[in-house]
Amino acid sequence: MASYDVVIIGGGPNGMLAGAYLSKAGLKTLVLERRLECGGGLATEEITIPGFLHNTHAIYHMMTEYAPVYKDFELEKKYGIRHILPEMVFGMPVKNGKSLCLYTDVEKSCESIARYSAKDAETYREIYHKFQNYTDIFLAAASYVQPYPALESVMHLESNPTGHEIVALSEQSPRKMIEELFENEHVRTMFLYLTCHWGLEYDVAGLGYLVALYINRATHYTLCAGGSHMLFQALQKALIENGGMIWGNQPVKKIIVNKGVATAVETEDGTVVEARKAILSTVDPYQTFFKFVGKEYLDEYLVERLGDYRWDKWSLFTVHLALETPPAFSDPEIDRCGIYVIGYDRYEDLINHWDALQKGALPARFGFNSCFPSIHDPSQAPPGKCTGLISMMAPYGLKEGAEKWYNYKFKQEMLEKCLSTLEEYSPGIKSKVLWASVGTPIDIENKFLDMREGSIKQGAYLPLQMGYLRPNEDVSLNRTPIKNLYLGGASSHPGGFVLHANGYVAAGAIVQDLGIPKWWPEPEIVTKAREKGLL
Repeated sequence: MASYDVVIIGGGPNGMLAGAYLSKAGLKTLVLERRLECGGGLATEEITIPGFLHNTHAIYHMMTEYAPVYKDFELEKKYGIRHILPEMVFGMPVKNGKSLCLYTDVEKSCESIARYSAKDAETYREIYHKFQNYTDIFLAAASYVQPYPALESVMHLESNPTGHEIVALSEQSPRKMIEELFENEHVRTMFLYLTCHWGLEYDVAGLGYLVALYINRATHYTLCAGGSHMLFQALQKALIENGGMIWGNQPVKKIIVNKGVATAVETEDGTVVEARKAILSTVDPYQTFFKFVGKEYLDEYLVERLGDYRWDKWSLFTVHLALETPPAFSDPEIDRCGIYVIGYDRYEDLINHWDALQKGALPARFGFNSCFPSIHDPSQAPPGKCTGLISMMAPYGLKEGAEKWYNYKFKQEMLEKCLSTLEEYSPGIKSKVLWASVGTPIDIENKFLDMREGSIKQGAYLPLQMGYLRPNEDVSLNRTPIKNLYLGGASSHPGGFVLHANGYVAAGAIVQDLGIPKWWPEPEIVTKAREKGLL
């Protein structure tokens, strides 16, 4: 029987990140990955025509200047990782008018917003600096440490004037915040979309601090040069160079529990791997506890709480495009924009889209975000050609049943509607399409088993499923009621997306419990937040 100090279930970014830190800490570490190719959401694939590289899940990277892994493993210097930040990050074309744009330069953003409302431009200038301060002194730092219970966290924040402002924000819903901040419907549409398109419920209060974070991050969406998978390859090298091991094509059958202690992992082919000190699962809580552990090892209350865990109410319908040439928009100002918000000509179009999703329906008026990565990174397409992506919020549970997503005719109708909507703002783009590859919410679930119901974040963002309560109070701080079993995926704090945080925080919990000194320094942003009493 093979034997390791730590066995990690899941070879996505969180598993690989934790493995790299634990391996360098001197622990003999093994990563088990169900799929043949590791990387999880950090996938770059030729799914249309050879030579066209498509980032088929994670494409935008929003926390690169804060994530400790870049400095701890010298990802840029040692492994050549480079991120690209377009000067114009977001553009929203508006029919019969100039586009609304957000730039890395706040004054250029204000000039664009002022076309619609001088008051809104001044508001944006004010909140741009305010929300940047919130992110610098607390919101970013909080992503890379263990969370406090809600009351304790509020006590820390209330001890500081800026923290008090963050607490006050948290009580509002995204829609209420946006409508109080801005008066123009196009400006409201842009910012409510940027706030909620990754999964916040627009009318649910309690997570207002994420509104501030997402508005701040809206001008920090970067692309990884060469494709998102390059970032995974760097993490993989960091793990292997520090003595870690990876086994691909190894679906897990069970976590072996002996007298309340997780001791080994058995794969579906019957191989048993001993975990002498810890098992870290980076997959969702349903698989971890109900499939791998088994309800017989859990108390009734924990089974009930895990059963209450909620998935996202919507997922994504995606179209990856191989284009003959880059697109040209009706407003040439936005031809080199990073990301486009398309199809929402009225504020109500966006609200109606979300309301339709709640009913398992698709909107009458299609809207989505779109990008063309090879414009900014020519290595992702053959010379002169262009890659494109349409990413639309869509329900997993259609009224007719999720199985409808398998219907070829239905998917082609969806593709045609998306392209027709894009054509309204970029005339002639349909004629440039060489090939299109469609992805649906059920495809996400089938490809990534931990994204149940197409939930791209391993679970909804709700007040009772965030921070200390993610996934619940009994499975918090990465620890579980089963000794030596830890969680470190997107179902743990701080949540989904490639933040380089979940696996980082989980690795810290494991070395702390084992009494092993951390070889990595505390991030400067965390130290400063502690000095201010915010952490």
